[in-house]
Amino acid sequence: MIETLFDNDLITPISYIGSTVLFILGLKLLGSPVTARKGNLLASVAMLVAVLTTLIDKTSISLNLILTGVLIGSVIGAILARMVKMTAMPQLVAAFNGFGGAASAFIAISQYFYYSSADESTIPITIVISIMLGSIIGLITFSGSMIAFGKLQDILPGQPIKLPFQNSVSTILVLVTLSLAMYLVGVDLDTNIFILFIILSLLLGILLVNPIGGADMPVVISLLNSYSGLAAAAAGFVVGNIILIVAGALVGAAGLILTQIMTRAMHRSIWNVIFGTFGGSADSQANTGDSIGERPVRRGEVDDIAMMLSYAKTIVIVPGYGLAVAQAQHQIREISDLLEKRGAEIKYAIHPVAGRMPGHMNVLLAEADVPYTKLYDLDEINESFSSTEVAIVVGANDVTNPAARDEPTSPIYGMPILNVDQAKQVVVIKRSLSPGFAGIDNDLFYAQNTTMLFADAKVAITELSRAIQES
Repeated sequence: MIETLFDNDLITPISYIGSTVLFILGLKLLGSPVTARKGNLLASVAMLVAVLTTLIDKTSISLNLILTGVLIGSVIGAILARMVKMTAMPQLVAAFNGFGGAASAFIAISQYFYYSSADESTIPITIVISIMLGSIIGLITFSGSMIAFGKLQDILPGQPIKLPFQNSVSTILVLVTLSLAMYLVGVDLDTNIFILFIILSLLLGILLVNPIGGADMPVVISLLNSYSGLAAAAAGFVVGNIILIVAGALVGAAGLILTQIMTRAMHRSIWNVIFGTFGGSADSQANTGDSIGERPVRRGEVDDIAMMLSYAKTIVIVPGYGLAVAQAQHQIREISDLLEKRGAEIKYAIHPVAGRMPGHMNVLLAEADVPYTKLYDLDEINESFSSTEVAIVVGANDVTNPAARDEPTSPIYGMPILNVDQAKQVVVIKRSLSPGFAGIDNDLFYAQNTTMLFADAKVAITELSRAIQES
């Protein structure tokens, strides 16, 4: 009866339109932490409706094979969701981007081999162009995401790896790859040339991401996410599936918008990220004018800092990657509640590129049930630092470095930062004076109003909480 119902030509497009509306609403709700969960649920329902509609509409496919794949994927997804730590979430997102690109590329490649055995004069040129686009974008996304995964997982060096004549080699490779695509589209669907096209596309993804430093990883992940959406849209044109085109276009557009927001937050352009080598180089450290760790710092003791916090009425907490590494989000929530009971006003300052992926700190704090109303982005909180009694920096580094604002010779000069140094007192909880992913020293550590507490974030915050209760 279900199959008879779907014989009606109206049912499938109506279902696809419904899925599209749900995708758009879900994407809209994802724009705010308050509604993000509801948005994610709506998008999931949209995908379920789209998949079921496609499976029932395409009666020629093997449902047993599809259901087996769904079962295997669901089990793997459930295991990953339980096992992957919050600190590994950026790597997981990078892997997801790569797998999404690979899936789109496989669709395009399989369609190439299907059409290559047919009469080329009967193949619409739009299909061939879509195959080439789906293949190159999907393969670049896959290989590039694997490099990003390797850098984030410390399998590969996090600093930029730039080959001699890197930009020239990359430019030549792009031109050769595009020339092969044009030959396949306009002259002949030669299998050997197509295989070479595949290899060069994979190599291009590696060369584009390899010279990018760790400080740019949030932007890279966002950009690769956009690529995966564009690859999916191209695959949709290849197989003639409207909802795949729409969903891919939405992901691609959202990824590009997010990338633009993040590059603006770093005072950089997308081209500068792709072709630059920002992060982790020896030259960038030299530009700061001081060797890391050679200047004197003021070291604090737990009891003294606890006393300072106990009497403060306005406190801003700045979370960073160190908070995620220590898994101290629950402890920071507990000490926040404790200080609020003593009459303090607590705010959380969130930098757009704090952590290793877009929204990393928001996700981390949401896990500890920190109210969304206490989270403030850079533009909302910066004016408040001058009237803040104590700013607590937990593992954040580059996004609080005053050199980005005050030193024109610094490689991060012009990048908007959280003006933590303008608070009356600053407490930095960090294991050591080691630099962040940008690879440069942080002038905040040596400021007269900064107190350094060298310890693991979870241990330090737990001891501070105990000391505050005893004071």
